[in-house]
Amino acid sequence: MSKKTGLLILGLIGLLGISGFILQTIDPERNSFFKLTVAGLLISFVFVLSINIVLNKGLNMILPWKKRSGLRFIAHLILGTCLSLFVLNLAYQIIKSSFTEAPPEFGQMILLNVYGVALLLPIYSLFFGVKFLRAWRKADLESEILQKENSRSQMMMLRNHLDPHFLFNNLNTLSSLIDIDRDLSKKYLDKFAEVYRSILRTEQTDLTTVREELEMIDSYVFLLNIRFQNAFTIEINVDEQDLDMAIPPLSIQMLVENAFKHNVISKKKPLHISMHSDNSEFLVVKNTLQKKRIEPNNRIGTGIDNIRTRYEFFSKKKVEIIETMDVFQVRLPLIKVEPYS
Repeated sequence: MSKKTGLLILGLIGLLGISGFILQTIDPERNSFFKLTVAGLLISFVFVLSINIVLNKGLNMILPWKKRSGLRFIAHLILGTCLSLFVLNLAYQIIKSSFTEAPPEFGQMILLNVYGVALLLPIYSLFFGVKFLRAWRKADLESEILQKENSRSQMMMLRNHLDPHFLFNNLNTLSSLIDIDRDLSKKYLDKFAEVYRSILRTEQTDLTTVREELEMIDSYVFLLNIRFQNAFTIEINVDEQDLDMAIPPLSIQMLVENAFKHNVISKKKPLHISMHSDNSEFLVVKNTLQKKRIEPNNRIGTGIDNIRTRYEFFSKKKVEIIETMDVFQVRLPLIKVEPYS
């Protein structure tokens, strides 16, 4: 038994005790209409409430609200009204017969039932209104929680995206370096570890600062430099005040990765990538466009779609794509995050 149920039972017993005390104080030789009315109302209230609680619990098992709400509403309204009127009439009969000499009158019985219906219908309307409001709030809260969990799951899936070829290519490069230059291979391994440490750190956060992202890019570019032997250049020119603005983790890394994946890179046709901030509104990442004739199996928009989807969780601004004959440009909205006080 819950604490709430226990208090309700004690309250009902208390009301019955008060009504019993009132009935005991009635003087048969004096007009006790007021006392009889108060006692009758208290007794009727206790038994009407009790029978409706039992009815509600019984109907919850037979006709749950979630499965047959319409039928449950009609059944509860009809049965509740009939049982409540039965209790009112029974209480009237007992009190009238036990504490007065006059027998129950038919006209009074009709009036009692009319008043009973007039009183019960608003009470039931209030009960059902509160019931539906609570159910709606609960359903709305559950829907919101489910939506947030679904959004969080999507965020985790998107955030944990990393091209599996990245791991294979770098381990393959490291394997080749070990036999050629042990010092360089050690430095390569350190930078490789820094990149992966940054990737693992993103599992704990939804946003990262531009400063942190560029620090990871520095290590990432070192790995690319070993693989592509200076067949590319990267220019970074981000305003100091924009370094503490936020973006989804790995956004820049994915754009750099896409540039290398989908473009021809050689010393004769070097790839140039540049990054700069634009009026503290956007971080612009662009690269020279020299598309491969045969694209990799991954379609070209996969990384961009990933970034776009993640931005939808944090900003109303859209990721902008600008493509010309010789330049591919992505404009990432900068997100202002209030510092913790």
